[in-house]
Amino acid sequence: MNRIREIREAAGIRQAALYRKLKWGQSRIANYESGERTPSLSDARLIVAALNDLGADCDLARVFPEPRQSAA
Repeated sequence: MNRIREIREAAGIRQAALYRKLKWGQSRIANYESGERTPSLSDARLIVAALNDLGADCDLARVFPEPRQSAA
């Protein structure tokens, strides 16, 4: 799971601003935000850089946190 949408909305960044900054299609960002697709590491870095350029204050670990291990 990622926190792209949460961080983007908290920073007041519209999805359109993010996909235009990245020069990607809207559906690509929507699929990443919904968890339908998982970005590669290089794409994840581009997303974090774009969010920061647009006014968010985040890093890779915050946007793409490690999955929690369930206790067995």
